[in-house]
Amino acid sequence: MDEVLGVILLVGALVLAGTIVIVLIAFGFSRASIDSKYESAGGGLGGAFDAIWSPTAHKAGMERDRQTQRTAPAPAPGDPPDALGDGRIRIDI
Repeated sequence: MDEVLGVILLVGALVLAGTIVIVLIAFGFSRASIDSKYESAGGGLGGAFDAIWSPTAHKAGMERDRQTQRTAPAPAPGDPPDALGDGRIRIDI
């Protein structure tokens, strides 16, 4: 009986310690500014916690990644630098 109680207490202590570590990590990531979360390679770990506890920060990070990876269209060879129409300059983006 004492062995069973000892195992139950050990498992409970390990589960409690793991829960405390996860809560502290999540709290630390939620308190950091958005810019500091995504400036290093560790942003992926922070993104997982953001998706759960701070979905707006997660969506902002996804949008920032989308805009960073987007490239401007290159003009075709021989195209004029500006498209003129009706006396107005039109720049296609």
